[in-house]
Amino acid sequence: MSGKKERESGQVRRVTSITRKLHRSFILKKLGICVRTDVLLFLLSAASYLTGMEFSRNGWFFREADRALTLGASPGSLIYKVTDAGGTILLARRVDPELKTACFILLGLFILQLVGIIFAYNREDRKIRKILDPLNELALRADELSRISFSEDKYQLIEDAITQIKPEDATKLSLGDSDLAGVEAAMNNLLLRMRETYQQQARFVNDASHELRTPIAVIEGYANLLDRWGKTDEKILEESISAIRNESEHMKHLVEQLLFLARGDSGKNTVQKQKTNLAEVVREVYEESFMIDEKHPYRFRPGEDVSVMADSGMIKQAVRILTDNAAKYTNEGDEIILSCGKTENGEPYIQVQDTGIGMAEADVQHMFERFYRSDEARAYKGTGLGLSIAKWIVDKHGGPFEILSRTGLGTRIRIIFGEEAA
Repeated sequence: MSGKKERESGQVRRVTSITRKLHRSFILKKLGICVRTDVLLFLLSAASYLTGMEFSRNGWFFREADRALTLGASPGSLIYKVTDAGGTILLARRVDPELKTACFILLGLFILQLVGIIFAYNREDRKIRKILDPLNELALRADELSRISFSEDKYQLIEDAITQIKPEDATKLSLGDSDLAGVEAAMNNLLLRMRETYQQQARFVNDASHELRTPIAVIEGYANLLDRWGKTDEKILEESISAIRNESEHMKHLVEQLLFLARGDSGKNTVQKQKTNLAEVVREVYEESFMIDEKHPYRFRPGEDVSVMADSGMIKQAVRILTDNAAKYTNEGDEIILSCGKTENGEPYIQVQDTGIGMAEADVQHMFERFYRSDEARAYKGTGLGLSIAKWIVDKHGGPFEILSRTGLGTRIRIIFGEEAA
């Protein structure tokens, strides 16, 4: 018990020392601000006094005259002298009494500021200690954990419990020892995170394998068809070549998307932010879509001219993904609108709006998950990775998505850029 009290008292001394250092730093900073402010006030008041004296003496202010403060005949006296270009004295007057008065006034002000700092000492001391309380508590708990001494039996108990756990099971570690309750909770939290990561990776691999299996099977089937009958049948030859080309392009697109997400997960995708005009990015996507997709009329609403700090290439990729999705799920002849501007809160945004099949609320909650496709979307060709890539890009720019979708009416998706990008 006495050892615990000694540790706590030692910790209190350390916190008190840190508090004093922080307080000393704050006081020095405040004193510096007060000194600089007072000196600036003195210079401004002196300049105002001397300028006003010239006006009252001559009725105007000589901008090109020479001005100087010189020592007078009597000790401590200062003479303010103004001479023109020809050496004629326009003004010569003793100013040390007024300047001394200004110094005394500012000295009194500095003393009042110093008294205010002294009176605020206790209040600021309590504030600093309150800020440091969580750190103090954390240090005490860490110190207690570092001093816990386990017997060989307890180490053996932990080892046996860990050995019995299987990676695929959802069981928790149970030690049944009150002394090891903290260790048990920490290890269970670690196990939970490891299992979640494992399940995500396993699901990702299974989904990727499933998506790749279909084009590979199609290519293999048409290759066998070519081998049997395509050598002599021109119709089968053309059909097989066309199918193999289409499936190869689909598989290439899928692999590129998988590589992008894999590089993103490993931190190898670099985001190079620079000042980017959102209207220019959206206009480029609009012009590309207008040229490539003749089945839908596109409209561009530039709105307010907005620039943000962003990777223009990646933002363009995200907008292109949203636009491709809008075209995929919108009937031929129905309009797709691209726009940009600022929200009511002044946040920059890019928006893609369609009148397609829309989404149910349950699907909106999962739309950015990898390989997720709603029942309605499965009737359309796609990989289910495009929105995951768009979300990764938007997350790296610190902005959320704002989604409004109704089944049968269409979808409106906004990319909102936060304050850091603005």
